[in-house]
Amino acid sequence: MGVATSDSTMPVELTELSELIETSRYPLDGRDLPASEPSHTAYWVAVEQARADLRADGCALLKNFVTPSAVRLLNDEIVAAKPQTHFSTQVINPYFHTDVDPDFGDDHPVNTFTERSSGFIPGDAWPPVCAMDMLFRAPQVCRLLADCLEIDYLHCYDDPLAGLTANILDAGQQFPWHFDTNDFAVTVLVQPADEGGLFEYAPGVRSADDEGFEVIGSLLAGGRDGVRTLELRPGDLQIFRGRYSLHRVTRVTASSQPRHAAIFAYTHQSGVIGRVERTRQLFGRVLPEHEEAERRRVRDDDLLD
Repeated sequence: MGVATSDSTMPVELTELSELIETSRYPLDGRDLPASEPSHTAYWVAVEQARADLRADGCALLKNFVTPSAVRLLNDEIVAAKPQTHFSTQVINPYFHTDVDPDFGDDHPVNTFTERSSGFIPGDAWPPVCAMDMLFRAPQVCRLLADCLEIDYLHCYDDPLAGLTANILDAGQQFPWHFDTNDFAVTVLVQPADEGGLFEYAPGVRSADDEGFEVIGSLLAGGRDGVRTLELRPGDLQIFRGRYSLHRVTRVTASSQPRHAAIFAYTHQSGVIGRVERTRQLFGRVLPEHEEAERRRVRDDDLLD
């Protein structure tokens, strides 16, 4: 299959998923092999470790999941699509709200606002044949992630903008403390910042029936109790349950190269489309699919978002 790069009009031929993934460490066919085969054991060792980590604190790291050559290819694709990035600077609270809520005090988490300055490359910016899309849609990758998450099956997020994206943090930018609207996120670090751009998280600070305002307020005020910093390297794949864990990416220093991360979004059900308000914040626009989905939406919980 042909994959276009940013520095050439000639495609790079990728005929096997193994050219993108370190299959010696993560044998995607290992699940279907006899238990006596080393690949079968390697597959389940990786899965069981991810399961244990997700149970412990909602975060699992598949180190060196993407090959070094594929990391360079992914970065070429991100650089090529970067002119279509929607950059925005907002002052938001952890729930992505931008307005003061008079029902809460001035120092309450709902009324604590921090600068968000980052960009997202929308899903419709990628060419139909590229390494980013190949990794995102590979059934073997979906099955591995589902096994790690201990669910039967995953579907690629049908959102035309937020399904396959890249998060960009240029020099001086940050993504402040926040919660995700989806249950989990899958990211691959493609290009780290030279300094800054660290992923930090505080696992399980809220639940479906408890907003956890006291703990959140302490963290927003600079507290570090329970905060963990993830050591990410290019090619590492992260599975993260961000619905209940407060998390951020620290500011990239003014002299640093940009931080690039590929984001692969999956859902338990097929046909899921993102929220209108969050979509407009991250991509600067919505499509008719978002408006129609908003009319039909049923909430799974009563959290602020």
